[in-house]
Amino acid sequence: MMNRSTSLSRRLMIGAGVFITAALVIAAVLISFVLHHFVQGQIDQRLDAHILFLSSMLDVDDSGNLRLAGSADGPPFDRRRHGWYWEISGPNNVLRSRSLDGTDLTPPDIHNRHPPPRRADDDPPPRNRPAPADGVGPDDRMLHFRILNVSVSGVPATIVASAPRDAVRGPMWQAMRTLALSLGVLGIALICAMLLQVRLGLRPLEQLRRAVADVRSGLRERVPDAQPSEVQPLAAELNALLEQNAANLERARKHVSNLAHGLKTPLATLAVALQKPTPGAEDLHDLVVLMDRRIRHHLGRARSAALGGPVRTRTAIAPRVADLVLVLGKVNADKAITFVNRIPPGLAVACEQQDVDEMLGNVLENAYSWCRSKVAVGSTQEGRSIILFVEDDGPGLSPEQMSQALQAGRRLDESAPGFGFGLSITRELAELYAGSLTLDQSSLGGLRVAIRLPSASLD
Repeated sequence: MMNRSTSLSRRLMIGAGVFITAALVIAAVLISFVLHHFVQGQIDQRLDAHILFLSSMLDVDDSGNLRLAGSADGPPFDRRRHGWYWEISGPNNVLRSRSLDGTDLTPPDIHNRHPPPRRADDDPPPRNRPAPADGVGPDDRMLHFRILNVSVSGVPATIVASAPRDAVRGPMWQAMRTLALSLGVLGIALICAMLLQVRLGLRPLEQLRRAVADVRSGLRERVPDAQPSEVQPLAAELNALLEQNAANLERARKHVSNLAHGLKTPLATLAVALQKPTPGAEDLHDLVVLMDRRIRHHLGRARSAALGGPVRTRTAIAPRVADLVLVLGKVNADKAITFVNRIPPGLAVACEQQDVDEMLGNVLENAYSWCRSKVAVGSTQEGRSIILFVEDDGPGLSPEQMSQALQAGRRLDESAPGFGFGLSITRELAELYAGSLTLDQSSLGGLRVAIRLPSASLD
């Protein structure tokens, strides 16, 4: 099972880092092999050229001794004990370079070497070509030898030329240091390019995450369809899931609404009828109140479950207040009511629109009914919650009346129409969204109703 904390970017970077490192190491090995072969070839060509030069100057005197027709101690064979030596050995005498300073050059024996196996289609081995060998020379210095057996006027001779192994290793180390620096710079550039590529490649996933967060917070209804081809199937499935959840939510809301209208109104009518002084009415009234409380409890649980899905709604407050005030102004046209709207244009809550309409409608209707001449609506932001308040300049309520006003079916003024469920329904709706409803004295002199609801900017 894959670890939940596994990161796609980390996996991509680790995989690319391992590949880049392996590629650079293999490149360094191959380049070092090519450089060694090239430097070794240059040294061999230089030694072979000197051996051919020596063989062209080699002669035999009347006594059968080997001799040179001129000087052969040009650079670098004129430097004493530096590893650049030559020696010609014959049956009667030995000729040495001045760099040997009188010591003998003892090259490895190449006569007992077994030649490598040859296939039938291989070219014949070249003749009169120096053979390579490695060994220890004077002063225990590691030398690289080139050895050629020749015959001068019937006298056999062996011509040996040597170069220090440092002549190969020195240029190799210098080249490898430059190569290592170049590969290091290349590796850093590749890693930076890889990090940029991973960041750019995973950017659509980050954009998709933000889009899903916007859907969850109610800023948008669906994920944008314009996605890269690799992310498009995921975006399409998310949109399909959102549409399905929205349809299920709408069906659940309709069932809850139908049940609420089917039960609340008969119960409210029965509660009002039982308030008349008749035998046994008090017991039946308590039973009706208990039934109403249980129905509201289960309706609230069903509604909360429907609203607790992955789809978060967003309702702007200012347009809803404007629509409600327009209707209430026409209903209360006989009263000269001044309405003050302090709702910011961009304010929104994470609630269903019809719930917002019902909550604000109940509170504004009471404010218009009881005010003398002024109603004010405003809001404040407290953390992740928005508090909507409605104030009027009416007679207001005492603390005892405020507690009674929130009880279902309790009407403080029997002469007014209605069943006394407005504020209790508003409080229940606010509590479904983890909010609250409180009553207080208004600065205008009347009642102040405060509704706390979740902000639409919640993640």
